[in-house]
This record gives sequence, C-alpha cells and structure tokens, in this order.
Amino acid sequence: MNHSPGGITVAFVHGAFADSSSWAGVISELQGRDIRAVAIANPLRGIGYDGDYVASAVRQIDGDVVLVGHSYGGAVITHAGARVSNVRALVYVAVSI
Repeated sequence: MNHSPGGITVAFVHGAFADSSSWAGVISELQGRDIRAVAIANPLRGIGYDGDYVASAVRQIDGDVVLVGHSYGGAVITHAGARVSNVRALVYVAVSI
C-alpha cells in the first residue's frame, strides 16, 4: 500500500468483540476505489493503553488520517485522535459514548 505524503488514509479500529479482519471487506472495497485503507489492531487492554497504541500506529502513516471506530473502538479513536497531529476526522460506527 502506498502511504505517500499528502494522501488520506482511512484507518479502522475494531471494537471489543471483534478483530481487525472484521474490516477486510470494507478495506477491500475502498482499495478497489483507490482509497488507502488499513485496519489497526486494537489490543483491548483499556482505553488509555489502546488509544496510545492506535495513536502510535497512526503516527507511522504519512499524510492525513480518518479514524473509524466500531463500538468500543469509538472510545479508542477519540483517545488516539486527540494525541496525533495527522488525524483529520473521527467516524463512529455503532458507538455508545
């Protein structure tokens, strides 16, 4: 996957009862439309730890990032997004906050 500077990457974070593979179909669909997309594994150790982990992964992506979180992943992306300068948007999917 090309992570050239200046592009946008959609980064997906799963909830508590899933894993990164749950985003495979969505990522495949986006990549088929030339949209960069990745899944970031959620270690499920608590919001602070998980958010810091996701923030670390996002820092390694060149260009702007849109973070998408499902369920508990929504709390995680909120924590992560506040700690990284290249996050441009947060998208919540079936999140209760």
